[in-house]
Formats: sequence, structure tokens, C-alpha cells
Amino acid sequence: MALRFDYLAIADRSWPLLSRLMSLHALLYRATGGRIGGSLPGLPQILVLEHKGRKTGKLRQTPLLYARDGDRLVIVASKGGYPHHPAWYMNLQANPEATVYLGGRRIAVRARTASGAERSRLWQLALAVYPTYARYQARTDREIPVVVLTPEAGAA
Repeated sequence: MALRFDYLAIADRSWPLLSRLMSLHALLYRATGGRIGGSLPGLPQILVLEHKGRKTGKLRQTPLLYARDGDRLVIVASKGGYPHHPAWYMNLQANPEATVYLGGRRIAVRARTASGAERSRLWQLALAVYPTYARYQARTDREIPVVVLTPEAGAA
């Protein structure tokens, strides 16, 4: 009989450790211009989102999977299907101006949550990049937000 692990249940209990690992991931990504941490086996490309904490005002850095929609970047606030939105998403709701580190580039962006037909289209785009988002959606009653990051005028 083969052992079957419920990786999502393991992740549920591991958030404190995962949070620290994500901070280390973001640090390595930025320090190496994305050469370390820009991709991981079995996952699509990763960016680092720098956002302002809604309560502390401190800058936070979160590595996230992304999809491209023209010149815009699309990220998904899944948190593995948790019942609550991830902190980074709540931070963007309070402070939509953010910075994305994409490889060696630093890009000023403005975040907004997609809705309606746009959300449906971008959700399909996100699923094409990372099909596991569908499992995350099945785990929760909340609609997982799809966030559009639009480069600010003059961003390099």
C-alpha cells in the first residue's frame, strides 16, 4: 500500500516556518537578481512583490508565482485555499502602490483586483500557468482574488 501525503494539510500546519522560508527566498532572489529563486522545480516563474504593511507601514517582500497579460503581471491571492486572504493581498488593498522584482529588474506597479469577465479570463490564464490553483479554490468558500499589477508610467 502506497503512502499518500496530503501536502495541503501539511502546509496548513507549516505556515510559521513557510513564512520564514519565503522571507529567505525573497532575500536570495533580490540579492542575486532572480538567479536564485526565480524558478523552482515544478513551478512557473516567480517574482518578488514588495508591499507596504497596512498596520505597520513596513515594507514586506513576498515571492509569488505570476502570469503575464500583455505588459501587466497577474498574481493570485490563493494562500493554498485558506479561508482568509493572504496578508500581502490585504496590504495591497490598503496600499495599491507596490514594487515588483522580476529577475534583475525593479518595476513600480499599481495593484487592483480583477472582477467580472476580466477575472474569469485572468483566472483561466493563471490556471494555465499553475493548475493547482483549482485545488486551492475547491478548498475554500471565498472567491480567490486575481490581482492585476500594472506598471506605473515611466517604470523601467
